Amino acid sequence: MKILKVMGYAFSVLLLTILTQVGGVVFIVSSLVAARLKFRFRKLVSFVVLYVVATFIIVPMLASVMGREPIGSFTNVKPGSYLTILLNRNYVTPKLNQTLKNISDELAQTSPSIKLQYLDACFPFINKFPLLPHLSHNDGKKIDFCLVYEDEDGEVKNRMKSISGYGVFEKPEPNEFNQTAFCKKKGYWQYDFPKYLTLGAINTNLQFSPNGNRMVLDIIIRNKAVQKVFVERHLLSRINLSHPKLRFQGCGAVRHDDHIHMQIY
Repeated sequence: MKILKVMGYAFSVLLLTILTQVGGVVFIVSSLVAARLKFRFRKLVSFVVLYVVATFIIVPMLASVMGREPIGSFTNVKPGSYLTILLNRNYVTPKLNQTLKNISDELAQTSPSIKLQYLDACFPFINKFPLLPHLSHNDGKKIDFCLVYEDEDGEVKNRMKSISGYGVFEKPEPNEFNQTAFCKKKGYWQYDFPKYLTLGAINTNLQFSPNGNRMVLDIIIRNKAVQKVFVERHLLSRINLSHPKLRFQGCGAVRHDDHIHMQIY
């Protein structure tokens, strides 16, 4: 029984570290604090209180010393879900933060109805520390955005099609190149793995917005700080957009017809 308890404790620390980077440390500290308390639910209360204090007060201060900061509050660049902030997956370098502000400002001028929704960015500390399930979100220079969707009348709706923002794909039409089928045929079974990460599909009436996505991508690729953007080939073909910055992420990664990946120099 004692061994199972230790294994459960270790698993909790590992899982919280994988999800939030700092949650495992907070869990250990809160366990020590809870051991000195004498009320019901003391372990849960201790963890929640300490985690909130760490996430919104301590971590931002420490991260700034190490060259990262939370994504700012911008008019036309918003979090797709506040879970991203709660899980500390919203940290970037100051240069990327400024880039996001510039993108937001240009969107506010040219397409004020579009609120570009960001998904995972990076953790607050340590270059090369993995932000799973991503392969490259580990240096504060990468960020994902939700695709732009519209309703049946062509009106842009600033909503996501899954709770996580990932995993609901804009599949290729019969006349479009099917990168997913190509990669899976080559043995890259993980290519459409995000379909298991939706946390639930929502807003099923919404559809891919050709004009909205073209406007957003055009603003992104014209920004001098932007190095690469990953979007599936069939979506770029659909909106008739090409540029050297628009790249294929490789079959070793996952498909990008559920989100936009952007990284800076």
